[in-house]
Amino acid sequence: MFTGLIQALGTIKPLGGDSWQITCLSQSCEIVMQDLANGDSVAVDGVCLTVEKVLKNGFIATASPETLRRTTLGDERSPQKYVNLETSLRVGSKVGGHFVMGHVDGVGQMLAAEQTATSWEMTFTAPEAIARYIVPKGSIAVNGISLTVAAYEPELSQFTVAVIPLTYAETNLRYLTPGDVVNLEGDILGKYVEKFTSPTNQHSKEEITPTFLAEHGYL
Repeated sequence: MFTGLIQALGTIKPLGGDSWQITCLSQSCEIVMQDLANGDSVAVDGVCLTVEKVLKNGFIATASPETLRRTTLGDERSPQKYVNLETSLRVGSKVGGHFVMGHVDGVGQMLAAEQTATSWEMTFTAPEAIARYIVPKGSIAVNGISLTVAAYEPELSQFTVAVIPLTYAETNLRYLTPGDVVNLEGDILGKYVEKFTSPTNQHSKEEITPTFLAEHGYL
């Protein structure tokens, strides 16, 4: 589990097969590399990958066929110039973004980026598998970055986020151009709400009470 607060930028290089080498670049690289060990989880552009070998300034990981199918790692349209890096959330750490699982739902495209007086307004497309979880002022992860939805146009399957200058400067959002693909992950809370309220769910006809939530792990 992650928070969507990016710790460093890196590069990613295929090594053949399903193996990838991720190299940390920025001055904050020590945050990622500190105590990094084999078996740890790192979000690479929002994709949860398991460290298989620790290198001096990076690590090697394997991306499964399912991961390649669902994410920009396997998308030929992806520029993959720089990737956002975040190590997994530690017990007791601050949650400054939102709960990001690192399980990418699908790929969207950046349509436009416009600088305003206080931020960058960036618009992305979202496939239906993700769009149904988007709500204004709700959370969404774009390339692993926790962002707040400023506007959502369901008829166009697109949404807009306002990105503060710090986030824009320290993530790979600043390198995106119209048409570039990005990894998208919907809010996990929305997915559970959908599950419990779906007409096909055996519990959907039950009243959602504190007792019901407690029985299903919401304490």
